[in-house]
Amino acid sequence: MEERMNFRNPAAQRWSVGLLVLNFIGAVVYVVRASNGWVTPQEREFGLPVTGEPFVWAISIAPVCAVFLVLNLTWGAFILARKRWPSGIFWLLTIPIWLAALVIDFWHH
Repeated sequence: MEERMNFRNPAAQRWSVGLLVLNFIGAVVYVVRASNGWVTPQEREFGLPVTGEPFVWAISIAPVCAVFLVLNLTWGAFILARKRWPSGIFWLLTIPIWLAALVIDFWHH
């Protein structure tokens, strides 16, 4: 019997919703960690160049990006391999979540 995710299969739906929520939490963690590299208003007022800022930013977000890149690529590969297309809807919903996090981050640079 083929196990396909549909909205009548609550266990499969829970995994997808759980991964979507985990991505939201990851995006929040990304923004919090990325804020370490943001220019403060005082620095901006004085026109101080912050030379270490890009390095602080990259080191802060690298682990978060690596974990969620692997997680989401694995999730996407699982969807493709098992042909669980309804789960793909949740997977695609991670795109606006991460785009919002990137917009918030780059808005402060």
